[in-house]
Amino acid sequence: MNSTIPAPIGVIAHYNLLERLEPSGPGELFRARDTHHGRTVAIRLLPADLTPGTSDREGLVAQARALMALSHPNIITLFGAGEHDRRVFIAFEFLRGQSLRAETTGRPMNPRRAVELAVQITDAVGDAHAAGFVHGGLSPDSVMVTAKGHAKIPTFHLASQVGFDAARGESTLHDYDSPEEARGEPADDRSDVYSIGAVLYEMLTTRRPHHRGASAPSGSNPRVPAELDAVVLKALSPRPDARYQSALALAGDLRALGSILDERELAEEEEIPPSSSSRATPLVAALIVVALGGAVLIWWLGHK
Repeated sequence: MNSTIPAPIGVIAHYNLLERLEPSGPGELFRARDTHHGRTVAIRLLPADLTPGTSDREGLVAQARALMALSHPNIITLFGAGEHDRRVFIAFEFLRGQSLRAETTGRPMNPRRAVELAVQITDAVGDAHAAGFVHGGLSPDSVMVTAKGHAKIPTFHLASQVGFDAARGESTLHDYDSPEEARGEPADDRSDVYSIGAVLYEMLTTRRPHHRGASAPSGSNPRVPAELDAVVLKALSPRPDARYQSALALAGDLRALGSILDERELAEEEEIPPSSSSRATPLVAALIVVALGGAVLIWWLGHK
């Protein structure tokens, strides 16, 4: 009887590498088989020059293993981490789907769908914040959308750190970092709030916001309501103290906005004018009444 599992192309710890994937981040990416648990996983093998020293590798592995405590339906599950030939590897949930950037297909997203995905992303980030982690790696390329349409954020921020300089300039915005991160200042929860706002802004407009101050999304996408403009611009404030002070607060406003959009859509459906056939119904009913009345009159005269 032939096995349905292909022969491994390599082995890392107790993971049989089955297929090389296109990496959306540093190092090499593989689909693999976890021989201890009998499940399919993804393995990222980080470049050797990313952690040249033993202490660097040990620190990175320890950080990755700490993230294994995170458990949220919109966070990619991290299964393990270790070293292989002086390179750090990370094992995490294997997903079928596509990146958020591919989901948008270069067109402005329907505002209701954008809010739905933003709520899922914000909830996941808020869960990470509650556990003491700042994400620092959100972008349309790092966020995955599963085959069922759910957003999943990477557990490990290095998933989006490909091709970036180590040196950060005064006015250089790296990927979807907040302005303070671009200046080399420490990131906090509000930095992730900015990144969420930047991702949502691009979902609505197909453009990245300017970190010195963004224009309202409705200027590029007339379908964006004023209330959504306000939420996005608050999340994208260049000053951290003017933003939402937590992902939880941002998620609350996004949920409320989603309910408003649902109510408006329902109201618009109820205001659709009746079709010509439905308008004719009262006239037909009136004619039937007149005909019946005439028939009754003729019968009465005939029997008088």
